[in-house]
Amino acid sequence: MPKQSVPATAELLAGAARAAADFGAAADTVDQAAAATLGVNRTDLRIIGLIKDAGSMAATALSEAAGLSPGATTTAIQRLVAAGHLHRAIDPQDRRRVILTVVTATGDLLDRIYGPIGKAGERLLARYSARELRLITEFMHAGRRLQLEEAERIRSIRS
Repeated sequence: MPKQSVPATAELLAGAARAAADFGAAADTVDQAAAATLGVNRTDLRIIGLIKDAGSMAATALSEAAGLSPGATTTAIQRLVAAGHLHRAIDPQDRRRVILTVVTATGDLLDRIYGPIGKAGERLLARYSARELRLITEFMHAGRRLQLEEAERIRSIRS
């Protein structure tokens, strides 16, 4: 296979970078719509998602997973419990520890929101070969690492 010219490669790189940015923006639009449907802000949506994915979570683990201070986590938990999205219970093994779960109605609504997106994504991915899927997966993992590294870099910037 002949090697591509430098301008063509540059165009492909620019197109791929634009497509990745557009994908991120589209995912952001979906999450904003989901947050609005639940009547929460984006941080609260992330908290609900973290707890739902884990099944249950201690408040301290949630604080770490969400990258929030303990005070901000407590405020968010109180807000989400009051809104009826989370259930808070004392850990029977350690009465100092709070265990959080997503209430059934909120979990069901999240499934209605994100379930069809997951199925549509699986149908889209089914069009690709195993080799292409490995490449896509590798790219997505590398992109995630890049984003997390950049988030750390940005946090270190002081204005």
